[in-house]
Amino acid sequence: MWQMRAVPAELRERYLAEGWWTDDTLASFLEREITATPDLTFRVWSKQHPWSGTIGELYDQAGRLATSLHGLGVRAGDVVAYQVPNWAESVSVIAAGFRLGATMVPIVHFYGAREVEFILRQSGAKALVTVDRFGHVDHIANLATYRDRVDSLEHVVVVESGVEGPALPGALRLTDLLDAAPFTEAVDIDPDAPAMVGYTSGTTAEPKGVIHTHRSLLFEVRQLSMLDPDAPPVLNASPLAHMTGMLASFLLPVYKKQAIHLTDVWDPQEALRIVVEAGVSAGAGATIFLTSLLDAPGFGPEHLAHIRRVGLGGAPVPAAVTQRAEALGIRCFRSYGSTEQPSITGCTVNDPVDKRIATDGPPMLGVELRYVDIDGETDVPAGEPGEILSRGPDLCAGYTDPALTAQAFTADGWYRTGDVGVLDADGYNTITDRVSDIIIRGGANLSAAEIEEVLMTMPTVAECAVVAAPDARTGEHAAAVIRVRPDAVVPDLAAVQAHLESAGLPKQKWVEEVRVVDEFPRTPSGKIRKFVLRDQLR
Repeated sequence: MWQMRAVPAELRERYLAEGWWTDDTLASFLEREITATPDLTFRVWSKQHPWSGTIGELYDQAGRLATSLHGLGVRAGDVVAYQVPNWAESVSVIAAGFRLGATMVPIVHFYGAREVEFILRQSGAKALVTVDRFGHVDHIANLATYRDRVDSLEHVVVVESGVEGPALPGALRLTDLLDAAPFTEAVDIDPDAPAMVGYTSGTTAEPKGVIHTHRSLLFEVRQLSMLDPDAPPVLNASPLAHMTGMLASFLLPVYKKQAIHLTDVWDPQEALRIVVEAGVSAGAGATIFLTSLLDAPGFGPEHLAHIRRVGLGGAPVPAAVTQRAEALGIRCFRSYGSTEQPSITGCTVNDPVDKRIATDGPPMLGVELRYVDIDGETDVPAGEPGEILSRGPDLCAGYTDPALTAQAFTADGWYRTGDVGVLDADGYNTITDRVSDIIIRGGANLSAAEIEEVLMTMPTVAECAVVAAPDARTGEHAAAVIRVRPDAVVPDLAAVQAHLESAGLPKQKWVEEVRVVDEFPRTPSGKIRKFVLRDQLR
């Protein structure tokens, strides 16, 4: 379906020769790992939809669901999208799709109708598994508004939340699909085929579909396991309906043969209670998970006894956060990656403290880096900042949009990250800025261009720029720098947020700071120098 990038022959040969790429698939991986330890605890800590059992039970459900989906015509290479919270059903859906050789498309639970419609249409999804209602979002009502415009969508399967509401005509109930016998048919799955397409907000207003193969995802699982091999089980809130959460919250603990503990809503005080009751750690991932725990009322020694080490990444990690945690006896270690290449650099839990808390680590196994001049592709001298170009066995196969692939990847296999970094004398990388126009708020990517497009519809706004501003809690937040029309009333933050809400942007994408300027700093060609604005906000 998609025109994937060509991996240079010499890289492909090296990855195979080193054993970094194998002929394993997600189907064979899950079959081998789960059947070896089927009694591993799997628990969902949820007020709305709790579940407690074993990974083997969920894998059995996945086999039954695979039989039903196969009966509906889902075959290897078909696209199956899912938008389900961190519930047990998510694992059954993911494992069933992989068993059939389907290409899985996770959609985070808070995405609204506009974003979901785009993803379903652009991916060519044949089936969608969705929750009916969760939080303030009525997914059934949203789906009814656009289903007729998604020509590829043949089947909708609904995970019932227990919240009353109208049903979607023609939709199937997931519970009804679990009555089938376990799937036993042999399926020929190509390890080079797309296994998952993760959608991430980019520099344009529409999400970007990032294609990962079985080879790249399975190598990424190995990469993640190297950062802290002896880490205890962790309470995870990263959504399984996102590639990062699917890796860290499901595939990684399966690979490490660890109990899985998930929560569908991040409540810091509830998380602290779970930490003690279940004897697990917490706070890994985006900085907000750790800072919210440290700031929660009642945080004390009984929690520190379990939260001994925390891997941070997915969003900027302020030094003040890691220093605070280290002072409490929590060993922090940072890493850097993206949806396109999840593990580019990373510290391990045993690296020197100054490296763990102040850098993003050395290149991971198999990863190569180049630092080039931001205005071109000339390599910069060692120790000087430059845009990072990376490549490695976990690098994606490109985008669903071939034009984006052509822009982001070179013919010899390098990925233009859009991030600015510097490599120190010891080989440790530190991210210093961003060329690409993305704000990473609590681990979620926000498109500045999308927010700007909505802001420009405000009658008082003559010009605007949305940039990342530092945030002690979320790592970054969106700040709007605006120039108002002559004699217009300057809008305050409340007015700007009300406008964004009325335009249908979810709260996660609202700006949290407004600055007003008479003129913008510009390049000779008239473009706004956003890096100057970011520096001013810092």
